[in-house]
Amino acid sequence: MQPAAYDLESRHPGWPARLGPLRVAAGEVAVRPIRLRDAGDWSRIRLRDQEHLEPWEPTGPGPWRDRNSYWSWPPQWTALRSLARRGQCLPYTITVDGAFAGQITIGNVIRASLRSAWVGYWVSSSVVKGGVATAAVALVVDHAFTSAGLHRIEATVRPENTPSIKVLTKAGFRQEGLFRRYLDVAGDWRDHYCYAMTVEESGPGLVARLVATGRADYR
Repeated sequence: MQPAAYDLESRHPGWPARLGPLRVAAGEVAVRPIRLRDAGDWSRIRLRDQEHLEPWEPTGPGPWRDRNSYWSWPPQWTALRSLARRGQCLPYTITVDGAFAGQITIGNVIRASLRSAWVGYWVSSSVVKGGVATAAVALVVDHAFTSAGLHRIEATVRPENTPSIKVLTKAGFRQEGLFRRYLDVAGDWRDHYCYAMTVEESGPGLVARLVATGRADYR
């Protein structure tokens, strides 16, 4: 018996898309596809925020300054856009009041009978504790469960990363377990919690939940 075929879709359902805006304490949050011209803002923020970001991100080759220079963005943008066109991810820029404020990606999209993916994100240190990451997660996960046709979204986070855990729990994700020595982060193999949500658990939608609880408002 031949194994089931997992054909890539030539164009990902729901991609590209612009999502939002939502009003939170930090300002007006929206999500849009990544652009080549994001290079300057992307590099500037990531170089400035090394201490804020590096402890939580996968270990990469070379020093932080080289990996996050202006010229390291174009190849990343090309790779992400190629994956998006092949139906394997949805890579977005997070904006606050129209300005670049971070990234959020639905990655490792698997279709057929699984219809699953993970969500990963980072935001500028200038907008933390302002509801930006939670709003972006809500916008993108709602989109993944509707227009993109996915059934399950996972997120992994280090147990020490309390702010990111709060983002996920506010958005409605539940903790499923602990992955031991799961990912090489900041130069060592780190444990990660696994959080997840299925479309059945999303109810009226994550954005609707945030609005109903007063954590966000429509524009």
